[in-house]
Formats: sequence, C-alpha cells, structure tokens
Amino acid sequence: MSLTTEQPEGEGGGRRARGEGRGAAARRASRSGGGPGPSLPYITRKIREYEVLDEEGLQLIERNADTVLEEVGIEFRDDAEALALWKEAGCEIKGERVHFPKGLCRELLKTAPKTFTWHARNPARNCEVGGKATIFAPVYGPPFVRDLEGNRRYATIEDFRNFVKLAYMAPSMHSSGGTVCEPVDVPVNKRHLDMIYSHIKYSDKPFMGSVTAPERAEDTIAMAKLVFGEDFVEKNTVTLNLINANSPMVFDETMVGALKVYARHNQASVVSPFILSGAMSPVTVAGTLTQILAEVLAGAAFTQLIRAGSPVLFGTFAASISMQSGAPTFGTPEPSLVSYGAAQLARRLGLPFRTGGSLCGSKVPDAQAAHESANTLNMTLLAGTNFVLHAAGWLEGGLVSSYEKFMIDQDQLGMMQKMAEGVDLSENAQALDAIREVGPGSHFLGCAHTQANFQSAFYRSPLADNNSFEQWEIEGQKRIEQRANALCRSWLEHYEAPYLDPAIDEALLEFIAKRKDSMPDAFT
Repeated sequence: MSLTTEQPEGEGGGRRARGEGRGAAARRASRSGGGPGPSLPYITRKIREYEVLDEEGLQLIERNADTVLEEVGIEFRDDAEALALWKEAGCEIKGERVHFPKGLCRELLKTAPKTFTWHARNPARNCEVGGKATIFAPVYGPPFVRDLEGNRRYATIEDFRNFVKLAYMAPSMHSSGGTVCEPVDVPVNKRHLDMIYSHIKYSDKPFMGSVTAPERAEDTIAMAKLVFGEDFVEKNTVTLNLINANSPMVFDETMVGALKVYARHNQASVVSPFILSGAMSPVTVAGTLTQILAEVLAGAAFTQLIRAGSPVLFGTFAASISMQSGAPTFGTPEPSLVSYGAAQLARRLGLPFRTGGSLCGSKVPDAQAAHESANTLNMTLLAGTNFVLHAAGWLEGGLVSSYEKFMIDQDQLGMMQKMAEGVDLSENAQALDAIREVGPGSHFLGCAHTQANFQSAFYRSPLADNNSFEQWEIEGQKRIEQRANALCRSWLEHYEAPYLDPAIDEALLEFIAKRKDSMPDAFT
C-alpha cells in the first residue's frame, strides 16, 4: 500500500470566497482535530443502561436456559478432559453431550471476577473490564481488506501492521484488538507469531491473543511473559481471547483447547456464541436469548473448572439473516433487542459483557454502512457493553477490513466517548452567568461563557463537512470516504512507534525465529 499523501484540492483554503485567509482556515483545522489527538482512557459510563426486559422476562429466559442445559445439553467435542471435568462436577455425559444439573453453572461462576484490570505494556493504557467501563477494540477476523487505492483484496501482514498502528493512534480506541485482518501472505501455522509481535511492537495498548489452536495460545502466553514477566502474567490479565461457541450448542476442540490454555494462565476468555438468528438460533428474540444464555453459562463455567477465579466475559455476536437469501443482515431491530437483553442477563450473572461494534453488510463505506453501523454502535453503548469488538473498520458482513471505514468509525467512537460522559451539572455547565449576561432577545456567540468554553464545548469531527456549499466546492467536493482516505494516509505517514525495550524486542524476535524454524510452512 502506498502511503504517499495526496494534497487535497484547496487544502487550507477556508472560506476564500468570502475573504477568509489561509491562517484562519489552518486554525480551524487545528481546532477540529485534523490529526490524532491524545489517547483517551477507557470509558467510564455516566449514563444509564437501556433495558428491554422486566424481571418476569429475565426469569423466563433464565428458566428456559436451565431447561436447555438440563434436557438438551451442550456438546464439548473431541475433548476427553472437558468431559471428565464436567462428569466430576456432577453432570450427566452422553457421548460428547453434557447435561447440566440446574444451578450448577451459576454456582461455578461465583468465583469469576465481576471486574478486572486488562494490563497493557504501557501501564497508562491499562483498562478496567466490567462495571461501568467500556472498551473499544477494532475489527476482528476479515480475510480481505479494502485498501486506500480502492481495491478489495486478500489481507497481508503489512495491512495487519497498518491497522494496529491506526488503532494505536486512534484517540478513542482503547485496545489494538486481535486479528484485525487475516494476513494470508504468512503461513497459517506461523502468522499468529507475526500478529502478536505486531501488537507488541507497534502499539502499547492492551491486545488479544491467538485462539486458532491451543499451541498458538501457548505461544501467545510465552510472548506475553517475555514482555510482562512470567510471575506477572500468572497473577494478572494481559490478554483477552475470543472463544466462539460453534452455535447451536457446540464447543469444538479448537475453542475448548484455547480456552483451557488461557484460563490456566489467568487470562480472560470472552465466551461468545456467534449467532445468525434463523440459522444458528431460533428466529425469535426470546428463543435466541435462551440459547445464548445456555451456551455462555456452559462455556463460561468451564473456565472456572480449569482455574477458579480466572476472568471470563459473557459475550455474544448477534445478527439476523435475510429469509430470502440467507445472507446476514446488520443494523436491524431484532439483534439490538438480543444484545440489550443479553447485557441484562450478563449483569445478573455478575460477568463483564461483550457485544456490538460498528457492524454493516455494505460492500463500501456508503450510506448503508453508516446507518447500519450507527444503529449497532448506539445500541452497543446504551446496552452497557464492557468490551466492544469490531468497533471500527468492519465492512461487508465481516469479510473486509476497510481503511476508510476504520477512520470514519473511529470518529464515531469519539462521539460515543463524549456521549458516555452524560450531562455535566457543574457550576460552569449550568451557565447561569451566561444566561444573565445575554438576557432576552440576544445571542450567546460573544458572551464570556461561550468564549471560555467554545473549544471544548462540542465534539469536533475531523471528517464531517459542516461548512458552506461554496467552501465544499472550492475544496474539491470531497465525499467523507475521500476525506477518510486522506486522513488515513496522513496518520500512517506520521506514525511513530511507542518505545519498546530493545532487550525485550530481541527476545521476542529470537522466540519467533525458533518457533518458525521448528515447523514447516502450512497454508491450510
């Protein structure tokens, strides 16, 4: 990908048609945040959660989930250890299917922490997980990218590094995430080493570990210990790790294997049923919530069988499908109701909650992408979500990581961060002096209170164009995708890596080299 920065037509021109000079335009651009501002801490929400289920509804879903666990059961496939542990805990085992006594999973989950600290290699970037905290992390998993030249193509390790850099630079992104795209130019069995190294090297925010095989989870732990120290990792949480249930009602060997590795080392598992309602769960909201709760209870409780007290999150990824084509749909009402309800169920269990993001089915960052992502992101914040995966960059139903969409989404995250602050009721915010000064029939533009507060009064988007039609024409009639493209190029061109101790860097590279040399390349 070329990082040559194209100079926008009319850059710095401002309102030249009205006699405004370049200096005023430059000052305006500076105030509007043309580059990445200072990194913001994780969100501590000061607004109430929006709830869709009353007590009777919540109890109904919980009873139904207990019935599913007891009568239908959950399969733990190809893992004799898991079946043995469940049998020892008092479950009935039929083949690979586990049938749970009522209340067992909830009892096991009493040892799971309600909140915990997710440590970054830079302690200033540490995040609290749970309670009133919200953490934004970028898109996860796409094999394709839509690059800055407009091409849809397979992702590379260079793309991976770029998205880590962008997440590091984005002020309202609190984690560099995990598989921000799948670098297909690196062998399947070795790419996780380059990915984890990229998170450590190019960012100092908290990162996620590899879950595609138990040995890759072990490599993540080994690399984390080189950074944080062995004793620190065993006593603290330095990675979050996405453990998807293979819905409906199955945990496969890969996910269970990775979960066991991370739980044994005190690292957080995000147990997330991957739900496309109508395909992987019933078509109804209540039926989907019942299945989600049953799957999470089984997977989350299993972490406590491995190591009591290891952190675990109640996760869900919820979307619906088109009944005409079978394709996933996003930004629609039903998945929002599922996520709102799941958030309530998570709070009742005392577990941190993961859902949502900036999800869309659009192929390009257009109006469909915008309204579907906005619908999902607003729900995500209002539900009281603690960990938000896919917060920026998601396109085409999760098949594509988009540079331009990432920039547009990270702007929206800044707005969500502001929204989460709630209503300021300080003496300054009450503004009685301003109301007295202005009085009836005048305006507030020139009053002392406005002059003292205008720079921080409102969120200022670095991408939205709110100027006159004439100025927009002079500056090249650029759409937001074009402005996002230019801003992305600028960020990457001016990126500066955070400090990493050379001795740690050398140890990581040596470990990676030895691991790669120990196995032949595999591309499947």
